[in-house]
Amino acid sequence: MTIDPRLGVVVAVPPASRRGWADPRAPIEAFLRERERWVVRHVDELARERDSAIARGGARDGGLVPFRGELHRVRVVAGMPPSTSVDATTGPDGPELVVRLAARERRSLQRVLEAWLRERAREAIDTAVARYAAALGVRPRAVDLRDPRSRWGSASRNGRLMFSWRLVLAPPASLETVVVHELAHLRVFGHGPAFWALVAANRPTHLADRAWLRRNAYGLHAALLTAEAASPEK
Repeated sequence: MTIDPRLGVVVAVPPASRRGWADPRAPIEAFLRERERWVVRHVDELARERDSAIARGGARDGGLVPFRGELHRVRVVAGMPPSTSVDATTGPDGPELVVRLAARERRSLQRVLEAWLRERAREAIDTAVARYAAALGVRPRAVDLRDPRSRWGSASRNGRLMFSWRLVLAPPASLETVVVHELAHLRVFGHGPAFWALVAANRPTHLADRAWLRRNAYGLHAALLTAEAASPEK
């Protein structure tokens, strides 16, 4: 059972062809009744996280968006030729993302910010991969950036690594821990004691870094969400 921000409570069951699972309604209901308090607690917690993320404003002028673990105020300057640009800077009230929109820009502010953040993610992740791959003595075949909902990274047996671009929204320490985690799988493909010893040797703070990602997962996935986009009418 998982609680998905978009889908709600999701229960995975064996296929209907499996003996005893032609009609899964009764075991599902019993399963949920046994865990009702856990479900209600986590659904309420998710709702609070969602409301908090939306209250920050997201991708709009004046909204707050996390970048490298710090909330940045979005400041839009419209009609600036010749092309759209984004800069992370410090304004009078703290960290800012200054978006200078070209007069002919057709992308939404959310698309502009996401494209810029993906570029920063590529830079940060490539730098971390190069640094820790050398330390771990591994050579990944490829490094892809995606936007998965349920994981921050993955590694395949053929040496391909995948990372969420949203890691650039988190503190650099959490990003580096995910990079080390996946690189370590190129030496130890499993989660046994040898694997965790390898991770800890390169990232002594990995437990705290991973805990931060667990606590803030919804906020990172909803980082660019505005109240208008989150309304039921949308």
